[in-house]
Amino acid sequence: MNTQTKKLFKSVSLVGAIVIALTGCASKQSPSSSPVNTATNTPAATTASSNLLETIKKNGKIRIGLMGTYAPYNFLNDKKEVDGFDADVAKQVAKRIGVQAEFITGEFSGLIEGLQKDKYDALISQVTITDDRKKTMDFSTPYIKNSVSIVVKADNTTIKSLEDFKGKKIGVGLGTNDEKYLREVALPKVGNFEIPTYNDVITSLTDLNVGRIDATINNMFAIQPLVEKNNFKIKAVGQPIKEDFAGIAIRKNNQELLDALNKALDDMKTDGTFKEIFKKWFGVDPTI
Repeated sequence: MNTQTKKLFKSVSLVGAIVIALTGCASKQSPSSSPVNTATNTPAATTASSNLLETIKKNGKIRIGLMGTYAPYNFLNDKKEVDGFDADVAKQVAKRIGVQAEFITGEFSGLIEGLQKDKYDALISQVTITDDRKKTMDFSTPYIKNSVSIVVKADNTTIKSLEDFKGKKIGVGLGTNDEKYLREVALPKVGNFEIPTYNDVITSLTDLNVGRIDATINNMFAIQPLVEKNNFKIKAVGQPIKEDFAGIAIRKNNQELLDALNKALDDMKTDGTFKEIFKKWFGVDPTI
């Protein structure tokens, strides 16, 4: 090996040694790409983002998911603004947390999925509290109790109770607790009947009014404004078939936000604000 070759060999060896040394240093770093909070031995980014309430306060707004087609609970008014009972409750809750309410409308069947995908921070859209839903989301204390009735055309004399559903077409909102009730409670109880589903209430009531379906089930508080506005010839029959409680729905494991929502609702009930909102939209005192 000549002198020039020896020098080249030494240079290559030196570069290789440096690369190996650097690689060794890198391998000693934490495998996590997030910086670590030494006080808790957890990734700092996770600690910072785990408190949704603080994030909401930092952003100055809480993203509220609702239908926007369910008067008088939530709907678009003449100015194309989200209005209604749910909207007023949401505005007050947001105010008491110290932020603004940002409304994001969507079909009810997609609201829960949107909540899980972080499209919304909370749902205030008559989301019924059920054991199944509690498995995947948390609820505030109930803020309303709704009685659900059978609704038929004004001239219908054949349907007066659940037992009369057999062989009929009973329309219902897609993805709602009422749909679940029809499939899991009413069907096994009374026998076979069809269950057409709808993405909004107005379409189901229109179909009922013209005879495309034989009945629907709904809360008369909810449908009365639509009945009056569209001059639908429909009526409620019999006694309410069930009572539901609605709450504010949020993603699981956000206890700080849940506590803040519950405190806001409690304070609204204590100082009379909730009663004012309820009477504004329904003309009676709160049901809970």
